[in-house]
Amino acid sequence: MDLLEVRELRYFVTVAEELHFGRAADRLAVAQPALSKTIKRIEARLRVTLFDRTSRSVVLTPAGAALLEHGRHALNAMTVAVQNSRRAADDAPLRFVIKPGGDANLLSGILAAYAERPGARRVDILFSGATDRTDHLRDGRADAGLLYAPFDDLGGLATETLHVEDRVAVLPENHRLAGRDGISLDDLSDEVFPRWSGVPGGGSGPEVADAGELTALVRIGRVVAVLPRSLVTPVPPGIVCVPVPDAGPSRIVIARRDDDRREHVTALIAAAASWRTASATHVGGRAS
Repeated sequence: MDLLEVRELRYFVTVAEELHFGRAADRLAVAQPALSKTIKRIEARLRVTLFDRTSRSVVLTPAGAALLEHGRHALNAMTVAVQNSRRAADDAPLRFVIKPGGDANLLSGILAAYAERPGARRVDILFSGATDRTDHLRDGRADAGLLYAPFDDLGGLATETLHVEDRVAVLPENHRLAGRDGISLDDLSDEVFPRWSGVPGGGSGPEVADAGELTALVRIGRVVAVLPRSLVTPVPPGIVCVPVPDAGPSRIVIARRDDDRREHVTALIAAAASWRTASATHVGGRAS
């Protein structure tokens, strides 16, 4: 029989992501010898080699790469099934994911508008890293959340635009461009940009996980960045923000899975969109 248990599949996926048995064992909170035995047992059962191992490296084989791709989907599907089952109860709270400091002061208005709706549920707030809010939505850990376009991958998600803003260059206060009223992307072509944790590509500078780490490096002149204005409002000490018109606008959207038609999730999205439209009309601004 060549079927895998969920535990075995999770062990394999973790090793494949880390490509290091020690780190994978730490993530799984298991002993490394037990993890190694499990992987060998999987390979024997499937009659394939999943990893090429040397004393210095662990590399996925083609068979391992194929199992990783489909194994992730299988684990995500099971997580969604479990989450949806648990939330089928009428009194289950909604889970709303945001990036710390990344709501542009929208969250309190969204929650207040939803609370006025008949049958509104409690909303639990989840804080995620800079890049994994979409994962929270897709795997069922969150019902809805705030995302940034065009930075976040919105594929498979239904969205409503709540806020549109410009992007600014985040510079140390003594930077050669700090005194300008506006700059272009070309003006920054020779600058060092950071690498964001979990995001392929990016700049050549140090890796950062959030805006706090970024501003600390900007302040000492190690990197610069171009960000939506709300992520650096209020402007931290030692930092200057200069508009970059040709960077294009950024949108904050409220999102849910495209296939999630549950009434209470739809009500939350609708409440947020209606509140923002009313707020923009009241102040003479725009919501999109």
